[in-house]
Amino acid sequence: MSNVALFSPSNVPAFAKKQELSALAKSLAGGGAGGGKRVSIKGGVFRLLVDGKEIAAIEERYLDVVLVNAAPKIGRTFYMKQYDGDTPSAPDCWSADGEKPDATAANPQASNCASCPQNAKGSGQGDSRACRFSQRLAVVLANDIEGDVLMLQAPAASIFGKAEGENMPLQAYARFLAAQSVSPETVVTRMKFDTKAESPKLFFKAMRWLTEEEYAIAVEKGQSPEAKQAITMTVAQMDKVPAPMALEGAPPKAAMKPAPTPAPAPEPAPAPAAVDDDEAPPPAPRRGRPPKAVAEARKAAEAAAEEPPEPVVQRTPVPPRPAMPTQLAKLAEDWDDE
Repeated sequence: MSNVALFSPSNVPAFAKKQELSALAKSLAGGGAGGGKRVSIKGGVFRLLVDGKEIAAIEERYLDVVLVNAAPKIGRTFYMKQYDGDTPSAPDCWSADGEKPDATAANPQASNCASCPQNAKGSGQGDSRACRFSQRLAVVLANDIEGDVLMLQAPAASIFGKAEGENMPLQAYARFLAAQSVSPETVVTRMKFDTKAESPKLFFKAMRWLTEEEYAIAVEKGQSPEAKQAITMTVAQMDKVPAPMALEGAPPKAAMKPAPTPAPAPEPAPAPAAVDDDEAPPPAPRRGRPPKAVAEARKAAEAAAEEPPEPVVQRTPVPPRPAMPTQLAKLAEDWDDE
């Protein structure tokens, strides 16, 4: 019997299934046991990882789970170097709320995400953005609801887009459930790969209702420390990947503040005082001076007395911020399709 089959939920005895890890287990594992556990979709395959190490791969093209929690907002991650799937690395800049770089980001790219050059279309490959959208989910396996809470980071392609029949990205799936007045944690959700997509992309579909007992467990799991860790930590943090080094010559984080508001334009110079009627007229031009030269001199004098034009302050237009969801159940709100 293989290790995967031996530790399948159906084969684990009741006394071992509910037992917490012993001190012996933690000592032998070097304190790493019970660390970050997540589901990866690398290579179009569902993979179970613990602290970044793959412990099992699922041959089926689908995985049945229960969604128990989700990050309140869609996050962002940016890698300065091209991502290498064989060498895990932490992002140079990332945001948990999609509004500003996290305080722990090694190389923040801007003071806010809306005006960041890495957020502009075309900054990545083709028309894509170099800074990628994603949302962290906390899930439990449908056949082991009492088991571990796993983190799943859904990429942008799995979040946005329109439904194609029963093939629904996460946003469309949440809208569909909300239209039926159904919360995601009350049903078993099937995640399956889009076999037509070049990069890993998931569709979501409701399979069955949970029982009352299963629902009570799912709610409890959603409030557990493991679930809160899954929706707040990055993949790199879950996998215990060290953060990248800060670049030399980069501005300190404290200096990355929003651009100051332009100073108000200076007040125009006061107009020249009016000339009294009894004031002596200006001296007549010297004899022999051409009339054309006299006219040009008068125009120059009048131009010097005019008010200086106000300076024009150039403002760089700021692209609108994408709308962000606040809760998993509120993913049904009208977000802009990407």
